[in-house]
Amino acid sequence: MTEISAEAIESVNQLADTWKTFVMDHGPSDVSDLPGIAIRWADSKFPFWNCLTLTEQGADSRLLDERLAQAAAYMRRKSQPGFIWLFEDLLERSCRADVPAAAAQAGLELSFTGFGMASDISSIAEPVHPGLNFVRVTSDEELTAYADLNSLAYGMPLEAGRDGLEGSALWKSGMMHTYLGLEDGIPVSAAATVKTKDCLFLALVATAPEAQGKGFGEATVRKALFEGAKATGLKRSVLHATPAGAPVYERIGFHKVTDIHFYGLRP
Repeated sequence: MTEISAEAIESVNQLADTWKTFVMDHGPSDVSDLPGIAIRWADSKFPFWNCLTLTEQGADSRLLDERLAQAAAYMRRKSQPGFIWLFEDLLERSCRADVPAAAAQAGLELSFTGFGMASDISSIAEPVHPGLNFVRVTSDEELTAYADLNSLAYGMPLEAGRDGLEGSALWKSGMMHTYLGLEDGIPVSAAATVKTKDCLFLALVATAPEAQGKGFGEATVRKALFEGAKATGLKRSVLHATPAGAPVYERIGFHKVTDIHFYGLRP
């Protein structure tokens, strides 16, 4: 059996635990743990809140086929689309090349890819950016701006992000370290951290498309990490990154621990 790294296991567990908090905050949701599948499904217009994660360690091709078929059947019963988060490094090494065929057989298609990443943040410093001011999200107006930045950054309608975040008490609470970066008073970047067991989880990082390339995203990530670490005393952080975001996180000190494949239902 393939040895699964402790950091890959940590990455999937952090996703399941943190998304339980986020999805339950959204309202009535399906939060349950089946054999091999963690369900975190709000049936929200914000598809990131509709999540199925394969959790078994060392699944072979037969079990992969079974779990993907179960997950696809679940998704077909829901009114809103979502994603299966497949952490490649949790699979038996011999079956990893079989993932595309297994997904196609289950009626799934690859939506995008990413990475689980982790870092020691014990030495992170408070950031300073000459073109940016930081504000902690505490008002409904600021939270809507945060939601809109995520919608724009991920190519979603504004309605999607607003459905995911508007009305939330959690994202404005002391539990979350939710920050906007402002350029000339206009929100242009967003990042948030939250304590999940012994890690500081970084989530929903976004930069306005027209403001990219100026270091705003990295600075706001550093702000959310710095404030979260200062408040909690945590020295380790975990995140899940897109390929575009991974180099930013590597500059901060994060390293990749697993590949992630995001699958949705095939039309």
